[in-house]
Amino acid sequence: QVQVVESGGGLVQPGGSLKLSCVASGSISGIYAMGWYRQALGKEREWVASLSRTGTVGYADSVKGRFTISRDNVKNTVFLQMNSLKPTDTAVYYCLLRYQSGYWGQGTQVTVSS
Repeated sequence: QVQVVESGGGLVQPGGSLKLSCVASGSISGIYAMGWYRQALGKEREWVASLSRTGTVGYADSVKGRFTISRDNVKNTVFLQMNSLKPTDTAVYYCLLRYQSGYWGQGTQVTVSS
């Protein structure tokens, strides 16, 4: 059984920051690629950032320069530091563990509003 759990979402004013965490647990071992996605109300889920097994990172153009993905391999945790947040960043943020067929978390809500 594999579980993926996100946390760290909340309400923040434009220009503010949040740090999301995603913990993978269960019957897994080793290092796996992980990624962050988001889905705004009424829109399709979109890729935000990813981190490969070897440490290669990638970012969507819309977040490049503002968001940073990182990981703690010992704790099987991946983070998403989000700075200079905009109202357009409002969405439910999901974590994907690229293990076997892939495992998604339940999501954490990020709302950017004044």
